[in-house]
Amino acid sequence: MNSALKLPVILGSAAVLAVSALLLDQPFLLPVTPEAPPMGPAPVRVAPIAKADANQPVIQIALLLDTSGSMDGLLDQARSQLWNIVNRFSHAKRDGVAPQLQIALYAYGNTELGANASQIRQVLPFTTDLDLLSEHLFSLRTSGSAEHCGEVIRDASAQLSWSKDPDAMRLVFIAGNEPFTQGPVDFDAAVRNARERGITVNTIHCGDYEQGVAGRWKDAAVLAEGSYMNIDQNQRVVELAAPQDAEIAQLGVELNKTYVAYGTAGRKSQLRQEAQDNNSLGVSIASMVSRSVAKSSRNYSNESWDLVDAVKKNQVDVASVPAEDLPEPMRGLDAAGRKAWLEAREQERTRLQQRIQTLNAERQRFLAQAREQQAAPGADTLEGAIGQVVEREAKKRHLTLE
Repeated sequence: MNSALKLPVILGSAAVLAVSALLLDQPFLLPVTPEAPPMGPAPVRVAPIAKADANQPVIQIALLLDTSGSMDGLLDQARSQLWNIVNRFSHAKRDGVAPQLQIALYAYGNTELGANASQIRQVLPFTTDLDLLSEHLFSLRTSGSAEHCGEVIRDASAQLSWSKDPDAMRLVFIAGNEPFTQGPVDFDAAVRNARERGITVNTIHCGDYEQGVAGRWKDAAVLAEGSYMNIDQNQRVVELAAPQDAEIAQLGVELNKTYVAYGTAGRKSQLRQEAQDNNSLGVSIASMVSRSVAKSSRNYSNESWDLVDAVKKNQVDVASVPAEDLPEPMRGLDAAGRKAWLEAREQERTRLQQRIQTLNAERQRFLAQAREQQAAPGADTLEGAIGQVVEREAKKRHLTLE
């Protein structure tokens, strides 16, 4: 694949101003770039992933990002494209059953506190908590120069809890710009080991296509039976805004009011949700729209802290939750009252999500028509490259994405 993949910027300042004005009415909004979470050696606490339902497909994606000193553009792409990647799976099904999406994150080539001697750090193990993933993507900073591709592939293959389901989609995407041969671990051995575990390694060279070939990025992908891609992580292109953008973004904010935090960690998670809205808006209106669309899909589930999702998925008996762990309006209610209060929030959430989905369908039709009228075809994006791999792998596993 010899096309350069670009980072989109959005035209339509009127839409940006409109949604910004709407968001000003929301007092909870936090600064665009929150303080980074501690980066010490202590592992990140991640809520256990709920066991997939019977016959539920499992999709696991490990993102291995080069965060050395020259890779700010790559991080910008990852942040801006996260929700588009998630939305690739919003309608995925196999035999009528929607999959469980799990994403893990590694940073390599980085000297930040918490990295090992080879400048490699597991930022997050597999998680379904998309807000936590977004928070940590925005916390990443660039520094360092030792990009050990073979070693980070080996670590991700060995350390992550990969599904043993033979039909699970197990994908690694490693992105960087230095030769694939750096470091003490032979990439051939690491890639072969991953392939034997049923993990498909896909490589994304940040730079010239032929330079990536010379640096063995394509050799690694071929050995892994994966895909080799290249991007210009620093180049920006223009993408059209749509008339539905402002309303979709505002509805995404309104969805937050339907979440019912419980327990000691619930409020922190709810603040994280709000902060990631603000982070997305800080990237672009399109990023906020993509996040809002993701929040209207089944992939955005927060049963670890939201009572609506927890009760819906039979993770919690609302009648047994201590009153002190409930939000103030629920504390004086009996079991029937609690149930009715949650059902009202669930109904409002469903209404908002359905409206977002309707608007997004209109938005996609508008953008498709607008792109056809452009003099030059739009450039691909990082999300588009990952999407090509996902489509190929989905067909292998009898998954439909639409």
